[in-house]
Amino acid sequence: MKNKELSFWLFITPVLLSLAIVVLIPGVMGLFYSFTDWNGLTFNNFIGLEHYRRIFQDTQFGRSLLFTFVFALVCIVALNVIGLGLALLVTSKLKSRNILRTIFFMPNLIGGLILGFIWQFIFIRVFSNLGTLIGVEALMGWLSTPATGFWGLVILTVWQQAGYIMIIYIAYLQGIPKELLESADIDGATPGQKFRHIIFPLLAPGFTVSMFLTLSSSFKIYDQNLSLTGGGPYNSTQMVAMNIVDTAFSSNQMAYGQSKAVIFFIIVATFSLSQVYFNKKREVDL
Repeated sequence: MKNKELSFWLFITPVLLSLAIVVLIPGVMGLFYSFTDWNGLTFNNFIGLEHYRRIFQDTQFGRSLLFTFVFALVCIVALNVIGLGLALLVTSKLKSRNILRTIFFMPNLIGGLILGFIWQFIFIRVFSNLGTLIGVEALMGWLSTPATGFWGLVILTVWQQAGYIMIIYIAYLQGIPKELLESADIDGATPGQKFRHIIFPLLAPGFTVSMFLTLSSSFKIYDQNLSLTGGGPYNSTQMVAMNIVDTAFSSNQMAYGQSKAVIFFIIVATFSLSQVYFNKKREVDL
């Protein structure tokens, strides 16, 4: 018994050390520095909650936070609906379902910066030429307004991550007992009835996982925001992660940027854990 316990701790020790070095220790240090005048190298004074008071007066941070909330809400809905739809498609009896799985998942393998530049070319050059060709002004000037910049980021994010969410739903769809579906067919249930009364309730754990992943990833997007819109025009599409980086590195206000990161961490953790809690309760009800 003692040998088993020793081997268990030896096995997880590297993981615990990595977690402490990469996450826990920097997190505690960041919280500490947010109460000082830290400039990235040293600090001279403790200033208490001064940085946190400034946050409530920072209008640009408030706009970035609101933009991120709306963006995350739209992406969570779109990613889960499209991801589930793709999963249902590639688990059907289509002959090309294996090829389609690969095609749908491939965008997730491309880096966010590269994707941002690719879609920037599509939105600016391709859309503009297409709009000129067919005479649709709405396709011209994409990314030049807050609305088109917002939807450009949504399209890029959904195109990149929908395949990954699809894989999660595929795993749960394949875990549904075939006997239940066959019994429903024998009883004359329609595809809609099977989805509503059998598939959807049994997918509840998949919804919990997928919503957690989409919520956390949508809140923390930075590289796509940087390469696609750069926060423009006039910082109207600047998300919270970019605002924090700009504050810390562009404005050289390291401690103030760290205090924003602490607030952002609390917000994301609160929403993510609350979502998991309520979804777990809903799984029991279903």
